This record gives sequence, C-alpha cells and structure tokens, in this order.
Amino acid sequence: MTEPIKLKKDGGIVEVLLNRPEAFNAFNLDMIELFSKYLISLAMDDSVSVIIISGEGKAFCAGGDLKWALNFSGGPAAAFHELAARYHQAILEILRMRKPVVAAVNGIAAGGGFSLALACDFRVVAQSATLRQGYTSNGLCIDGGGTFTLPRLVGLARAMEIVGFDKPISSEQALAWGLVTKVAEDGRVLEEARKMARELTEGSLHSFGWCKQLLIDSFHTPFESHIERERQGLSSCAAHPDGQEGLKAFSERRKPKFNLK
Repeated sequence: MTEPIKLKKDGGIVEVLLNRPEAFNAFNLDMIELFSKYLISLAMDDSVSVIIISGEGKAFCAGGDLKWALNFSGGPAAAFHELAARYHQAILEILRMRKPVVAAVNGIAAGGGFSLALACDFRVVAQSATLRQGYTSNGLCIDGGGTFTLPRLVGLARAMEIVGFDKPISSEQALAWGLVTKVAEDGRVLEEARKMARELTEGSLHSFGWCKQLLIDSFHTPFESHIERERQGLSSCAAHPDGQEGLKAFSERRKPKFNLK
C-alpha cells in the first residue's frame, strides 16, 4: 500500500509530500493522522532546520476528502468532526514550531489545502496554480485556521470578498494581495522552495523562531505582556551562540556564520 505521506531529507531540509495524487491529495483520516505524526516528530528533531510541504501530482491539496466524508459510517458531520481535530493538530504544529515552514504550492490549493498553505510561514506558488477557499461553495465553514490567517494576510474586507464569492485566485492575484511570497515557473516550485529554504538556513534559526512566535502571538496577547515577551526573546537571543556571533560579526564588519553546532 502506498504511503499517503512521503518524506525526503537533504541535510537539514525536509520535504513533506502529500501523496494521494489520485484524490488531488485530499485528506482522509489515515492521511491526516500520519501528516500530524510527522509534523510533531519533525518539530522536535534537532537535525531538521526547515520544512517544505508540497503535493505529488497535479495538486497541492484539495482539502478534506468529501467522498470519504460522505461514506463515513457516522455521517459527514461526524467525519469532519474527527478529521478537523487531527487536521487542527497539524496546523498548530506548523504555527507553534519555531522552524520555518515553506509551502510549495505546485497545483490547486482548495478548502483545507488553502488553509494549510496559509498556515505556513512562506508560500511559493506555481504560475498556473490557483487558490480557492472552496468551503462556502459546498455549504461549509472554513477550518484549519483559515479564518484566523486569511484576514491577517489580506485584511478583513478582502477576506470577506474571498469568503463571500469564492472565486479562484490566480497566482498573480494571490501575489498582488499578499497571499503568497513568490510565484515560480511551472515545474520549478520545489526548486524555488528549496532555494528559499537554503537561504533561510543562512540566517539565525534561533532568532527566526523567536520572531515567528512573537508575530503569531501578537494577535491575541495584551501589549504589556507582549513586549515583556519581546524582552525575554531579546535576552535569549543575545545569550545564544547565534546572537553572540551576530554581534561579534557586526563589530568586526563581516558576515556572521549562524547555526553552528
């Protein structure tokens, strides 16, 4: 039986490949459980620096598998209740881990695939790929943190437009709206994502981890508590070998060498 998730590792960069191309990489329960399991493990693996998420075949991810949900023994409501519980665990791992996560959107990202891409820190999208929230056209409510990340990326008014009309969003439009980081030529999405990952490993991953968490927490943390966390982060970074190297390199007017073991 083919594994629904494949892992490829090159040094500190790990590619997590959704591998149900016959179903446009839509999630069923087995697939999402394995996806969450891998993300939990990768988040704690000190040998992993950057994670790239992409899809095999023509699609990035079509979200939840509606055929599976309609045939679920307890009915679709029970199916989505169980699926979302495990899916949200995966989304939380992406948002809470201090490692950079890059979505390499090789084809359509719809429904839960749309939310998954938005949860990642960076999005490289194929020129011919489209993004679509998809839920409301099927009479469903957005999950996977999409209602949290979408308005923070494009603003409330644009998010309402995307929710209300559910029109496919081209790669060019997504770039103009700030939904994606970069548009790549078809067939070169993973290559561009790998280049981005390598560039990220040249910077301080300890510093990035602190900044990522502070940015995400800023939306729900009171200001006074938040700036105290900033102070803790600054002190932590200054005490870390990366911070010491960065300050020394600045004073010596040279490029710092971060992430040395």
